[in-house]
Amino acid sequence: MTAATSAAQAGLVACETCRLLSRPARAADPGHCARCGARLEWRRPHSVQYAWALLIAAAICYIPANLLPVLRTNTLTGSDTDTIMSGVVFLYTSGSWPLALIVLVASVMIPLGKLVALAYLLISVQRGSDASLRDRTRLYRMIEFIGRWSMLDVFVDTFTVALVQLDPLMSVQPGPGVVFFMAVVVLTMLAVAAFDPRLIWDAGRGWEDQHA
Repeated sequence: MTAATSAAQAGLVACETCRLLSRPARAADPGHCARCGARLEWRRPHSVQYAWALLIAAAICYIPANLLPVLRTNTLTGSDTDTIMSGVVFLYTSGSWPLALIVLVASVMIPLGKLVALAYLLISVQRGSDASLRDRTRLYRMIEFIGRWSMLDVFVDTFTVALVQLDPLMSVQPGPGVVFFMAVVVLTMLAVAAFDPRLIWDAGRGWEDQHA
């Protein structure tokens, strides 16, 4: 069975803004989209390098995001701090296990899963793997979709801080872990945006040799 001809091999380039498929007059300079005017690119330059840099930065921020307190509660008797995991444990022991499960999945498992999944995509692209192309494309789309819902923990902390302000009896303040968690979410979203999913389908086609 012969491999299907890709759009790039046929001399076609898709606009990343409006998805119009065009045939550029010059291969060296694709120019601009005839429909929306966006600049056409065969592939995003240095896509893998940018994605790796953002992904590594997100992985570094993931550690303090889970170790540092995300919430500080001040009362007349003293102050108490909570990390993401201690908040999950408190919700579970208090009987709110559905909410504890939501926080655990949204604040711990999903960010970690995004880091691992994107690293897998980058490694497979760099190794030129041509296995499970459709599955890897679906994985990329899933990572891109869930990225917008990854701010749940930050939203909960912000809502709690705004709601519980009963000075001098009780007050709630965000902890430094929130900043790192927000950095993880933003950096992973930028890494996904920097990654060019068309590279998945270029595996084994010698794209870099033909268009270096």
